[in-house]
Amino acid sequence: MSDMIRNTRQTQGEVDSMFTDRWSPRAMSPDPISEEQLAMLFEAARWAPSCFNEQPWLFVYATSPVGRAQFTEVLVEKNRRWAGQAPLLLFVLARRTFRHNGKPNRHAVFDAGAAWMSLALQARRLGLYAHGMAGFSQEKAYGLLQLSPEEFEVIAAVAVGRHGDPAELPDDLRQMESPNGRKPREEIAVRFG
Repeated sequence: MSDMIRNTRQTQGEVDSMFTDRWSPRAMSPDPISEEQLAMLFEAARWAPSCFNEQPWLFVYATSPVGRAQFTEVLVEKNRRWAGQAPLLLFVLARRTFRHNGKPNRHAVFDAGAAWMSLALQARRLGLYAHGMAGFSQEKAYGLLQLSPEEFEVIAAVAVGRHGDPAELPDDLRQMESPNGRKPREEIAVRFG
């Protein structure tokens, strides 16, 4: 499937296929992710850049059926319908303050985003897909994870796994099961001066 996807996405110039091959499917195979693969995902995230090398990200993850079921309950109903199949569910958090001085870190979410992207690209290298989700209850996430909203911001939920059979998705989700396009480069990068 990924070779077909790579060949159908058009770029406006040469770019490594690891970028165009990454997309967010909803059809997830329940096949487990090995401990080695799990370690590689988080190792890739560990090397993301960050302001003052703070590394403010935190990934709280579940691989057991019980843990994944608890994580799934935090998701909005539409995401619950598919994400529970993924063998790995996680939440991405950002520490709100710098550890060295306790001052607010306004770059924490930006840096955590870099770590998430590193994880997503490593997932593709392993034949996996990572689907980030904004559709979850922050309040429920803080309660489940037993983390302080004053200390951390829960940014996203993520499902990771192999691409499953789209025929197993409900009709409305199956219709959305393809990589989407991107805005033209001219809309996202503007030369100044």
